[in-house]
Amino acid sequence: MAPLVQEVHFPQLHIPITIDRKFPVLPAGPIPASPGDSLYLSNLDDMIGARVFTPTVYFYKSNSLTSESRSLADVLHDALAAVLVPYYPLSGRMRETKNGKLEIFFEAGQGAIMVEAHSKMVLADLGDLTVPNPGWQPLVYRFPNEEPYKILDMPLLIAQVTMFSCGGFSLGLRLCHCICDGLGAMQVLRAWAATTKSGTLAIDPEPCWDREIFRPRAPPVVKFPHIEFRRIDDGSSLTKSLWIAKPVQRCYKISPEFQARVKTLAKEEAFPCTTFDAMAAHIWRSWVKALDVKPEDYQLRLTFSVNGRQKLKNPPLKDGFYGNAVCVACAVSSVSELIGGSLSNTASLVHEARLGVSEEYLRSTIDYVEVHRPMRLEFGGKLTITQWTRFSIYESADFGWGRPLYAGPIDLTPTPQVCILLPGGESDPSGTMVVCICLPKSASEKFRELFSLID
Repeated sequence: MAPLVQEVHFPQLHIPITIDRKFPVLPAGPIPASPGDSLYLSNLDDMIGARVFTPTVYFYKSNSLTSESRSLADVLHDALAAVLVPYYPLSGRMRETKNGKLEIFFEAGQGAIMVEAHSKMVLADLGDLTVPNPGWQPLVYRFPNEEPYKILDMPLLIAQVTMFSCGGFSLGLRLCHCICDGLGAMQVLRAWAATTKSGTLAIDPEPCWDREIFRPRAPPVVKFPHIEFRRIDDGSSLTKSLWIAKPVQRCYKISPEFQARVKTLAKEEAFPCTTFDAMAAHIWRSWVKALDVKPEDYQLRLTFSVNGRQKLKNPPLKDGFYGNAVCVACAVSSVSELIGGSLSNTASLVHEARLGVSEEYLRSTIDYVEVHRPMRLEFGGKLTITQWTRFSIYESADFGWGRPLYAGPIDLTPTPQVCILLPGGESDPSGTMVVCICLPKSASEKFRELFSLID
């Protein structure tokens, strides 16, 4: 019987690749934007946390769609070119306007970028293809001397196809988060995959831009303190522990039985606790204990994204909207309360923060960004948990050669105060969750022990 919590070890890798060619992907037909035109981005698209590229990688055993005469990159290029007609904003570029506000602009010859590469390695050399591995970085294209966090004047979608000598291959994607949130990215990916599979444009639902629905109020009305954005001088040992000591990425497979047990313990206060509430609380407490954060009266923050789609009634979002419709929720607790309090107390903080994201909270967030325009990420006393378990990432990435062996992120270490919850993957559809988190080596064994023992 598999353990309830299983740490998954992945090898340190050096993947030598050869880039064979790099070429633009232009929309295959006319689009409703001409050179000189621009598109409005909402303050949810424009938040400092969205000003990044989200890198993901997808591994496949083999490709059965292409003939000897057509490369896989050409097949994917043609399907993406077709998809870029309805999803034409992805063919533009990002620029700043007054006050640092972002918008998309269009000029001739922009488009997405496709990279074709190969490696002499085989997929079996890459280790466990069920959890992310920072060694996979070469499979996602970065421009030479590219600055960290650069999004201005960059292609908004960058795709790299890497062929391995066994016949398997990977698709590495970088998609600008300002264009779409996780659910929006799944919609774009699904359209590209369905179009590749069918050989003709296949999009359902029709994409909807409609960012003006999130315009700020005039005048802005900020009704909440929005501590998720507040700059806090980190007077704790937390930042020193994580950033000075080089953190390492750790991944744990969490069985459905363990998730259910954590949820049962978290529900002792008799509130309608979800699996996310319980697991987020358990991760937060284990993380703080393992890092031995001092002083004990220091206030810590747990932030996580809440999907606002179902909360919007006035007016509701149209079907096919693929922009950012997420809001950042924030739970606050002192170190001593996290260490000395119960799991259910912490879970109730997560629960209240999650339920606190209402339509009015989302509108207040938009107005807060309009007034303050935060231009730097704040890490003081913060852990951010990102939930990918509800994304249909494996189903969405079936281009016609079956679902990927692995679909998801690669490397958390550039942002060591982020924890990602991933689905168990194609090889384990039983409800297993994968928890990926960064810790200094000195704290990683303690975290595993604390996290595994909940009773």
